[in-house]
Amino acid sequence: MAAIQQIIGANQPRRRARSQTVYINAYVRQNFSPLDLLAALRFYAVGSFLEVVGDGTGLSKASVSRSVAAVTPILLRHARTHIKMATTRDEVRMVHQGFHAVAGIPRAIGLVDGTLIPIHNPSLVDPCWIGRKHYAAINTQVVVDHNGLITDIVARWPGSTHDSFMWANSAVGQKDGRGVFGRSILLGDSGYPLRSYLVTPVTNPATPQEERFNEAHTCTRTKIERVFGIWKSHFRCNHRSSGGLRLSPIKCCRVIVVTAMLHNIAVRVGADEPPPVADEEEQSEDEAPNPAMCEQYSIRPEPRPDRNLSTSSEVQQPQPLPLHHKSPSTDH
Repeated sequence: MAAIQQIIGANQPRRRARSQTVYINAYVRQNFSPLDLLAALRFYAVGSFLEVVGDGTGLSKASVSRSVAAVTPILLRHARTHIKMATTRDEVRMVHQGFHAVAGIPRAIGLVDGTLIPIHNPSLVDPCWIGRKHYAAINTQVVVDHNGLITDIVARWPGSTHDSFMWANSAVGQKDGRGVFGRSILLGDSGYPLRSYLVTPVTNPATPQEERFNEAHTCTRTKIERVFGIWKSHFRCNHRSSGGLRLSPIKCCRVIVVTAMLHNIAVRVGADEPPPVADEEEQSEDEAPNPAMCEQYSIRPEPRPDRNLSTSSEVQQPQPLPLHHKSPSTDH
């Protein structure tokens, strides 16, 4: 409760400590009850049926649904404050140094990748929602920094959307293309186009230097795979083991962004990390980490199956969800 009060009161005028606490408590009571907040947080954490969530809080299924609907938009208003990329010179320098310390790649400002967030909605019969893993999902583009913070998120595209398509239509991709981030680069997998500001692995490396670069690139990118695992372990509603988000697609997108914000708060306050759950995403063969190389960089790669990046059977031009809110730096 204290952490949520801090979020809600972050941008309020400064007052004396006691009066500020009273003001925030009144704000919470005016918009939703503490029980509503607990029910929503429990839903994010366990991702189970609304009836099961209600059993733990003494609420009915309808009450839990209203609680999630009331709490999520209010928390979403603060996403821009907690999900943002490095902008000042000192912040950018710290991110550069953090990534360089991993495997020696200079000027990296973030790692970008997509992850499928499963949804469970029988009314969705359009095949565009079915991703490469053959279940309905929202394909979410995420950028993370060296500390495991989510610095940008786009949660608005159906599961069949290709990562490169999301990147081309995202605000962070367009900003990077215009040189907003200066000489900084982002690291992406082979599903992304190679650009001066977006570096991908070398296809068919022919020299030892290219092979070493691919190893360093892969070892650096293990950070984003670990973030996905920790994020989905903290908030099981985003993991397939929960059966998928049982909400409308637009509400699912809002929940995804809110849980990303809460993940960042947990990282900043030093909360204990849960064991990362196995993510359902696949990994291409040319991204498979070399254990010896990663051990040299003191990184423990997480073994993952091969990744199929083919989109021959997918919708080529999917439409984004018509959301009414904007994500921290892009759409969601």
